[in-house]
Amino acid sequence: MQKTLTSFDVATLVIELKGCLIGSRIKNIYQIDGRTVVLKLHLPSQPALSLLMESGKRLHLTSYALAKPKRPPAFCMALRKHIRNGTITEINQYEFERIVIIKVRARQEEFRIVLELFGHGNIILIDSQNFIKQAISFKTMRDRSILRGKLFQQAPPSGKNPMSLKFSDLKELKSLKGFEVIKALSKFLSISGIYAEEILFRAQVDKSKKCELLGKGDLKQIFEALDTMCSYIRTGRFEPCAIIDKNGEWIDVVPVTLKKYSELICEKFKSFNEALDEYYIKTLTKQVETTAAKKVEQQIAKQQRILTEQQTSLEKALRQAKLSREIGDKIYANFHQLQSLLQRIVNEKESGNSWKEACSKIEEEKKNGITPSNYFESLDTKKLILNVSIEDIPFSLKLRSTVQENATKYYNRAKKTEKKAKGAEKAIAETMQRIEDLKRKKAIAVEETSKPFLKKRKKAWYEKFRWFYTSEDLLVVGGKDAGTNEILIKKHAEPGDLVFHADIIGAPFVLIKAEGKTPSDASLHEAAQLAASHSRAWRMKFGAIDVYWVYPEQLSKTPPSKEYLPKGAFSVHGKKNFIKKTLVRLAVGINVKKKPFAIIVGPKEAVRTRTNIYVEIIPGDLPSSKLANRIRQMLKQKAAKNLQEKISKIPLEEIQALIPFGKGRLSNH
Repeated sequence: MQKTLTSFDVATLVIELKGCLIGSRIKNIYQIDGRTVVLKLHLPSQPALSLLMESGKRLHLTSYALAKPKRPPAFCMALRKHIRNGTITEINQYEFERIVIIKVRARQEEFRIVLELFGHGNIILIDSQNFIKQAISFKTMRDRSILRGKLFQQAPPSGKNPMSLKFSDLKELKSLKGFEVIKALSKFLSISGIYAEEILFRAQVDKSKKCELLGKGDLKQIFEALDTMCSYIRTGRFEPCAIIDKNGEWIDVVPVTLKKYSELICEKFKSFNEALDEYYIKTLTKQVETTAAKKVEQQIAKQQRILTEQQTSLEKALRQAKLSREIGDKIYANFHQLQSLLQRIVNEKESGNSWKEACSKIEEEKKNGITPSNYFESLDTKKLILNVSIEDIPFSLKLRSTVQENATKYYNRAKKTEKKAKGAEKAIAETMQRIEDLKRKKAIAVEETSKPFLKKRKKAWYEKFRWFYTSEDLLVVGGKDAGTNEILIKKHAEPGDLVFHADIIGAPFVLIKAEGKTPSDASLHEAAQLAASHSRAWRMKFGAIDVYWVYPEQLSKTPPSKEYLPKGAFSVHGKKNFIKKTLVRLAVGINVKKKPFAIIVGPKEAVRTRTNIYVEIIPGDLPSSKLANRIRQMLKQKAAKNLQEKISKIPLEEIQALIPFGKGRLSNH
């Protein structure tokens, strides 16, 4: 069973999160499923952080990449509307309950995100006037309502706050007559059973002891043990670890070492957030693996049932075919006798006797062992069917058909049934193949799902910019806006590097990181092409434009006399080195050499040194959403079959982000 956070866990998490999230900006918000929300957070000069909140269950930072739905749900859109780009100002635990309140300053208003981690839980967005703006689930309860536009009320306390408890308060335990002390303690305080048990273990008080039997010494020892547990929270002295059993299964994650787990393996972590992140990924992986296996097992069981039915039908068909052919053979082997029997019955009827009288005569002869009367069994006078038996094989003959016609009927029936049996054999072979395929699918599913979730890759500094590697493996980095232009030149341009700019107003700076080398003409043209393609020339649908390059020392933030340099702009001094008629076009490809493979973009000459799976785009009017879809389809067509499915799963927004000015078209399309 998956762990649910306790009030001690929540207290620990809040202390850790306060230390790293206050002042962070909410860059984006994603809703993973009906209960789980991830806040993508940014702090200046710090790696991006992802805070995961699952109502009723968990809260922690995660370093793993989680699949996001293509269309954000309504709750996610509401959060984006109100608090995206907001700043986290406070994170608190409400009393000592399993409730976390995150204050966000956004759009000159203070919002609160209330995460409830008890029962089914909830995530509620509240405005500065304490009115509910949105919630994961709206509901009316006995003691309060969670409805849009209503004043927000906290859930009633589940017990006394142990952090502010006095010894005199603990005496109330004795009034809970009939209760075992472990149940009474967890009910009396806002703590879970596991921490109630730990406190009693440290206090050396029998957990099954009745409350009315508790002495003053017992209460004192319980209070001291409780105070010791609370001191970990007050001082921030945590020892986060995962608890692992002898089979290697993770059974719990705790912020401090518990005596209850002293016999088990304890794997320590730097933070409780990190420990929880690893724990939930492991349990989630196991759940996905089990679900995937069960799903295929159900399909296998269905095919096994079909196979059993098919095999039963085949056996029946083979028996019927064998019997029909055997009857045909018996008819021909006793042709004259059966013909004589048929004729005898017909003659008796034609001579004026009734069917009954005719049968009586035949039966009398049968008693006397006269052939062919001894073959006779019965006569169906309504259908004119003669039932006979030869060598204990019963069968019927039509009176209106000749013996030969009756034999042919059985041979035809045998052929028809044999044909049906062949079809059944083919169907059985196909079903058996499906079962084998499903077994292989199950093995693959288990292998795939048992692989650990991928941790988010730490991005290199240049990935905040536009970038590519030239055909001679030199890094080229380009600004995205005025802010990144400024950072690129001020922070990353070094002596020996080359700075490019399209000869048009409204263009980014592009930097070749020379690393002590002299860039070749090929690298110069490739860097120039990036500068040209992300300039206003793309929007204006130019086919080519002039680009110049200079050294970093030729750039200055000092404007010419009586002029002003806006953010991201620099004045250029000295000679400009022009590359005339630089093409305005880019290639988008898949670098399969990287694992996981990556989308790359740049001039065709640079891209094709790393992959043969690429397409070229040029200025045009097709919106980026449609163009991205076409790019993905073309890349899929050019890729080997084993890569096509992976390419089809590349999020379109990743490709859209590479298209200059949000419009374009495929080259030669």
